[in-house]
Amino acid sequence: MTSIDDVAHASGVSIATVSRALRGLPNVSEATRQRIQGIAEELGYVASSSASGLASGRTLAMGVVAPSVSRWFYTTVIEGIDSALRDANYDMILYNLASRGGDRERVFHRSILRKRTDALIAVGMDFTAAEREQLLSLGHPTIMIGGPVRGIRHIGIEERGVAQEATEYLISLGHRDIAHIGGDDDEGLNRQVPLGRRRGFLDAMQAAGISTRDDWMMSGGFSLTVSRAVINELFDRPGPRPTAIFANSDEMAIGAMLAAMDHGVSIPGDLSVIGIDNHDLSESFGLTTMAQDPYEQGSLGARILLDDLTGGPLSRKTSVRATARLLRRRSTAPPQR
Repeated sequence: MTSIDDVAHASGVSIATVSRALRGLPNVSEATRQRIQGIAEELGYVASSSASGLASGRTLAMGVVAPSVSRWFYTTVIEGIDSALRDANYDMILYNLASRGGDRERVFHRSILRKRTDALIAVGMDFTAAEREQLLSLGHPTIMIGGPVRGIRHIGIEERGVAQEATEYLISLGHRDIAHIGGDDDEGLNRQVPLGRRRGFLDAMQAAGISTRDDWMMSGGFSLTVSRAVINELFDRPGPRPTAIFANSDEMAIGAMLAAMDHGVSIPGDLSVIGIDNHDLSESFGLTTMAQDPYEQGSLGARILLDDLTGGPLSRKTSVRATARLLRRRSTAPPQR
């Protein structure tokens, strides 16, 4: 089996130079890099992460911390991260907190302190002040994907503005009786996400001179099941019904659509529904949404951190604003009444 020693001997350079060349690290000329890569390919050498780590002084692993892996957003971000890391021959160590305090202790007070990773990506979660200070003191390149955390770079949409645009679209169709489904995510979503989206909804309603009803400001827990139950309760109550619903996520919007079906409420004839995300199921449900791309956000986050470690062109100290765009589908239309 071909080893890195064989490649170094055939190339006439040191093992460290071979490792840097095959890892794409600096301080190797392009001509030397291409020659070493050609020799390695000819000899059939595949670099191991442990050998490369010894030469570079790195673990060649990146930590990813997520509050859950059961939500579409989290899993799609992680898929994007994994794709970028595999392209760079980096390993991913996933810490799935799953709302258990003990896991947070393991991650922040043992695993990270042992420096098992070169960098850290946190997906859609909050840090306590102590956790934040601990991360910053370690000097790990770190980035958030999702809601912002003070003092740490993040990649994410402008939650408040995106929610405002979604609500303004309903208003532009002629809707005035608009309900809102928001609320916290029990699995640990960054609190700034639902808070920003609620504020965006209220901004649009206030700017249009439309009053909001307290009983139409509902919590769906960022869950299809919970939001379906909440809207079923709304439809079971006597009194007026909204002609439109803005949901803070597509999963909650789909839950609202299923509740409408439970009560024989036609969409969009009797009720228009809009969400945020462009969840994999959204097109099948014909859901109008503010579409974002969590896969690309995850991939970009990983590539930024890789360039932080190697001095590449994507390395940056500032946050990145991800895009979101309105996708009009059949779940929205002007009100019939």
